[in-house]
Amino acid sequence: MATTATERKLLLDGNWVETGEWLEVRSPYSGEVVARVARAGAAEARQAVDAAERAMRDPLPAHKRAEILVRVAAGLGRRADEAARLICAEAGKPLKAARVEVARAMSTYTMAAVEARKLAGEVVPMEGSQAGVGKLGFTLREPIGVVGAISPFNFPLNLVAHKIAPALAAGCAVVLKPASQTPLSALLLAELEHDAGLPPGWLNVLVGPSAEIGDVLVEDERVRLITFTGSSGVGWKLRERAPRKKVNLELGNATPVIVAADADLEEAASKLAANAFSFAGQSCISVQRIYVERSVHDAFLERFLPKVDALVVGDPADEETDVGPLISADDRERVLSWIEEARTAGADVPVGGEVEDGLLRPTVIAGAGPDLKVSCEEVFGPVCTVNAYDSLDEAIALANGTRYGLQAGVFTADIRAALRAGRELEFGGVTINEAPTFRADQMPYGGVKDSGNTREGPAWAVREMTEERLIVVQL
Repeated sequence: MATTATERKLLLDGNWVETGEWLEVRSPYSGEVVARVARAGAAEARQAVDAAERAMRDPLPAHKRAEILVRVAAGLGRRADEAARLICAEAGKPLKAARVEVARAMSTYTMAAVEARKLAGEVVPMEGSQAGVGKLGFTLREPIGVVGAISPFNFPLNLVAHKIAPALAAGCAVVLKPASQTPLSALLLAELEHDAGLPPGWLNVLVGPSAEIGDVLVEDERVRLITFTGSSGVGWKLRERAPRKKVNLELGNATPVIVAADADLEEAASKLAANAFSFAGQSCISVQRIYVERSVHDAFLERFLPKVDALVVGDPADEETDVGPLISADDRERVLSWIEEARTAGADVPVGGEVEDGLLRPTVIAGAGPDLKVSCEEVFGPVCTVNAYDSLDEAIALANGTRYGLQAGVFTADIRAALRAGRELEFGGVTINEAPTFRADQMPYGGVKDSGNTREGPAWAVREMTEERLIVVQL
């Protein structure tokens, strides 16, 4: 490879290229430079689209695509420790969480390989009407075309995998723009794709300003689909700018959980303490709003608060650390201002709310009003609220009281209440007796309302990245 541990080139049309300009990748924990990455712009983006279009003129058969994806999963397995440490270094994600992310990315590639092998259309029951008698009808699934992929910083390996693997499984070439704060994991995946025998042009990875690279992906008609994971504001504006493209959005959330009086409070407290603060809350399905039935509100807090206070905050490279830094000082200050807004409004902060050695401690806010930012907007930090409710109707209304709708959770022993909540909670997914931070890569994952318009998971993403073509044969 023409790359080193501290200087990374870009993958463009099968070649590792320099551009003459460099971007620094810094540790969110120490501020030290982790690596320098070649900076791309509009010119490189146009070259990447050219390369992707050329690549698709010579389609890869499904078995070949599947074989490459399996080899990537195996390569990632061999370099799992390196990949986890890279995530830790560039994103500040604690090693224990980074290792889980690597395992999930391997699973994502493996599942995408399965989908490549079984991608097929359907038989149409033509004789269901008089007009169809004597005809055979069936559909084919054809690649939609060049895919422009834009991924965020918070899962720099697995969310990139969720873009690349389904696209390749579907037979689509990809131009990927990873987050500039965390491009190293994406470039590691590019290495693995290259080493697995992916022909030139099928994957191009560009690091640089969204205003330059993103504009090309939006404006070039050869890019038929854009897949974006990130903030709601950016995502919906992107869709407005590309009305003739398919734009798949996986966006944010203000994740609610309902804890009923009949729930296992110990189990709920344990799962919610872990999942409200993992990776410092920088997950779109991080637990943010907990609503507890009033009769057990205090009993829940008695179990929950000590578990939050016991979380280990510190160096993400330490194997014992649970909570590391926010991605930037600006984000830390923003979250602190939201906590202060809640305090000023009369909310209590029984745990956390302060910075130690540059790290914001896990913070619980009790009695936060529904109009506060911590209650209705996405915090994307180590903060959750806990409020009491008196009826399931009230709890569902509180949970739905946000413009977001990605995932929600319910802890209860009452199956009727659980299923009712599953129907009435306005979210793309509802977990029962499990934190809504749960995501397995084989399941459909996506939101409603401001949280997006698509479903990820290889089986669903592959279909999103293909078009159905009808064939009718006169017999």
